[in-house]
Amino acid sequence: MLYTRRKVFIIMALTLQNLNNIRTLRALARELSMDVLEEVLEKFRIVTEEKRSEQAELERQRAEQQDKINALLELMKADGISPSDLLGSDTAQAGQPTKNVKRVRRNIVLLTRTVKKNWTGQGRTPKPIATALANGKSLDDFLI
Repeated sequence: MLYTRRKVFIIMALTLQNLNNIRTLRALARELSMDVLEEVLEKFRIVTEEKRSEQAELERQRAEQQDKINALLELMKADGISPSDLLGSDTAQAGQPTKNVKRVRRNIVLLTRTVKKNWTGQGRTPKPIATALANGKSLDDFLI
């Protein structure tokens, strides 16, 4: 049977919900023998210890990396070098957010024999303006 990612997630969520509910565990325990329960308990202990050792290893690696960073910062401070000197002036300002520049709103009037249309310069270009632009005119020719 082929499971989609969503179905697998739902099955795992229901399994976790069942394992986390004491009533459901008691109902399952009534149906299982003591040997099976002891085996499951031992497997949970093994998995828990593996998870604890993985977390301890990750924490040790983070602490080791932080010690190296602190040592390098101390060496840089002793030599009079700041972290912004390493990044350079261009990239030091790159962390600052840029402000969006507002576009100038232009009112362009399109005069035909029967219709007068206003176009603000945003959105789809009206067909007569598009053809005039293709023929070499500029948008400034259409300004009010």
